[in-house]
Amino acid sequence: MARVLLLFGGRSAEHEVSCSSAVSVHDALVEAGHRVIPVGIDRSGSWFLADATTRPFRAEGRPVVLFIPRGVLRVGEDEIGFDVAFPVLHGPKGEDGTVQALLGAAGLAYTGSGVGPSAVGMDKALFKRMSRGIGLPVVDWREIRASRWAAARDAVLAELAAFADGSGDPRLMIKPAGLGSSVGMTLAHTPAERADALELAFRFDVVALAETYVAGARDLEVSVIGNDHARLEVFGPGEIVSSHEFYDYAAKYTPGLSETATRAEVPDAVRETMKKIARDAYRAIGAEGFARVDFLLAGDALYLSEINTIPGFTPISLFPTMPAEGGYTFAAVCERIVQLAVERHAARVEGHLTIADLPR
Repeated sequence: MARVLLLFGGRSAEHEVSCSSAVSVHDALVEAGHRVIPVGIDRSGSWFLADATTRPFRAEGRPVVLFIPRGVLRVGEDEIGFDVAFPVLHGPKGEDGTVQALLGAAGLAYTGSGVGPSAVGMDKALFKRMSRGIGLPVVDWREIRASRWAAARDAVLAELAAFADGSGDPRLMIKPAGLGSSVGMTLAHTPAERADALELAFRFDVVALAETYVAGARDLEVSVIGNDHARLEVFGPGEIVSSHEFYDYAAKYTPGLSETATRAEVPDAVRETMKKIARDAYRAIGAEGFARVDFLLAGDALYLSEINTIPGFTPISLFPTMPAEGGYTFAAVCERIVQLAVERHAARVEGHLTIADLPR
């Protein structure tokens, strides 16, 4: 049995999603026999020891302080010991490497990817550039910085018009580069809608992406679990069918607006190609522990959409349920994630060298 520090909430626009995910992870870890310490981070960045009986969890309660570099968690005059941290923090200030850097600086074991992979996975523009650079199929896109938008709106809109004309479809999917859960994401149907779509995206990030719209695409997801890149466990694909025009925030988190299937009906060749691409993307960013890899499939055209290093664990999330095909229960998935974190931390501590250890 491990003592698990469950971090949830956070300062991003995905705060509520994190609170919902944390409930599921908490209950799964308790079912697996662990002692779970739920600590919520509110929108201002303050930490609190949360009440695990409140559903969904709320980032409130007794104030908590994590001391760096000692890695000591204190609530009032009391110190709370734990063996591993499990961040269930979606979006910036949690999934993007910032919390991972904090925990790493304190020498603490934590689940999921390290600082570099987390940062690359969170930055959609950087991930797409890397993916295209190693030959993985991605939807064509353009990047727009908020500073350029402020200085040259007409020029940006003219460039987007030329980009859309080149694809033969005026529709563009516009989104912030560093956020998930479809927050700030708009399907701009006409040139007249692009400016408002960019303004919305820039409310959440200083970089926006404008992607070619893939009409009729299916939303597919693959789960990846493992530290050893030579022996990754890959499950899926699963599929989301949204009642909206695209899989937006409401469709993701409003009951009844979408349906999910843990096993998508796709040809075996497509299934194997998706799993290979998922492995390639996971290895390329140096991911560890677990991730969800998302795809778009339109006819015979398959596109890698993004990688999520802290995917959702809500009751409707596919990441923790797709591994059922490999014999995993939801609780077993969370248990495996904790085990992988402990193993990775132990290997790094045992393998740590100092200057004195180097040959002379």
